[in-house]
Amino acid sequence: MNAKSANNPDKIGAQVVLLEVGEEAEGQRIDNFLHALAKGVPKSHIYRILRSGEVRVNKGRVDATYRLKDGDVVRVPPMKLAGKVDSRPAPAAEFPILFEDGHILAIDKPAGVAVHGGSGVSFGVIEQLRKARPQAKFLELVHRLDRETSGILLLAKKRSALVNLHEQIRGTGMDKRYLACVHGAFPNQRANLKFPLHKFHTPEGERRVRVQPDGQASHTVIDRQRLLAGYSLLHATLRTGRTHQIRVHLAHAGFPIAGDEKYGDFALNKELARPGAKPGLKRMFLHAWRLRLTHPDTGEALELEEPLPPECQDFLKQLEKMDAAAAI
Repeated sequence: MNAKSANNPDKIGAQVVLLEVGEEAEGQRIDNFLHALAKGVPKSHIYRILRSGEVRVNKGRVDATYRLKDGDVVRVPPMKLAGKVDSRPAPAAEFPILFEDGHILAIDKPAGVAVHGGSGVSFGVIEQLRKARPQAKFLELVHRLDRETSGILLLAKKRSALVNLHEQIRGTGMDKRYLACVHGAFPNQRANLKFPLHKFHTPEGERRVRVQPDGQASHTVIDRQRLLAGYSLLHATLRTGRTHQIRVHLAHAGFPIAGDEKYGDFALNKELARPGAKPGLKRMFLHAWRLRLTHPDTGEALELEEPLPPECQDFLKQLEKMDAAAAI
């Protein structure tokens, strides 16, 4: 928790709590501070108690955009949780480190691991890293990867670094590239996919995204790398950073990512995951392989790369063998 509590922070949700802000939370927006503090409370409720004045900073009203200062005292009112929250403690875990200094940490996130807890997941990378590094005063995700996506994940170890890196993401200072294997022969060497995306929830409460005319403007640049036995290996570069953007753009274009259980070809995925299947694949083939950024402290250019994990390399080798056999 990025605060020093004047009362017991475990009582949050049950009674009024006063929290003194430490330097680790300085510069953070009050709405984001409260959302991180009160797990299980909907954002709509957080904004309501801000508008109503139930939340106070130094005994005065603030709006959702107020940025906290070291020493601020925040009054947090009682808040009813949206439902039962899984409070199992996160096990400590480290992940392969690609780069680390006093400002940033870059790791190789494996497929199948969420980046944070929520939506039915008790904990993720960030909670496990914090557990493994109890001495860390500050550790926050700079961006997110889908649970099924592997590859480079960037975290900030200082709030100043987090603010700088978010500015790079909003501008043109950060370049994120992915490798995806899709079903079908992608026809163009390069394509600009510009389908507007709309987020929604299924009746079961699952978050999904679809192409919709009034959705958010979204842009993915696709570069075809190889055609292999009815599949295409693609480079995907994000020009915008929408939820599930690459997955939905490619599926909408008629080229679902192999193994994508949300937007893919479900019959094909089932066949790929069958024991002994050739080719066989038991995960989604989407990997964050390269990240270019400006170091938030030194201003130097930093480029990180992480090769495809073994299971994805093996899938490509199987496709190569199929091509070779068909050529005989």
